[in-house]
Amino acid sequence: MYDTILVPTDGSDVATNAVHHAIDLAEKYDAAVHALYVVDTSAMDISLGTEQVDRIRQGRYDEMPEVQERANKATGSVASQARERGLEVTESVVAGQPHARIADYADNHDVDLIVMGSAGRGGVKRVLLGSVAERTLRTTDIPVLVVDIRKD
Repeated sequence: MYDTILVPTDGSDVATNAVHHAIDLAEKYDAAVHALYVVDTSAMDISLGTEQVDRIRQGRYDEMPEVQERANKATGSVASQARERGLEVTESVVAGQPHARIADYADNHDVDLIVMGSAGRGGVKRVLLGSVAERTLRTTDIPVLVVDIRKD
């Protein structure tokens, strides 16, 4: 049923909970896992400056250690958990509007299922614009499993 599962992650607690679901499903279906970190160019801090924003948009993360470190930590966590279960895993970092880049990535990599958290980092701006999960649901025809974090 599922051969390729995409897990967009920002390293937040909600995303981490979604990762657990994705890996369980991947193990059940013997699916490959793709861990995706999207550098949100629409939510970049204005204090970054034009040159740094340009680097991000061009995918030159290696010149921005703080962005690269955050991305590597988020996708690396997914990758290590997947590998511990013997699953094939691919890590990717892209820049742009998260919902659009998630949908594009899924289309371009024959993804069968997207598993993502209901909300991540973003605060008030995210609430006003609508969540990335909701926008992803409206942008793609690929099934999306949205996982919330539940505290007992």
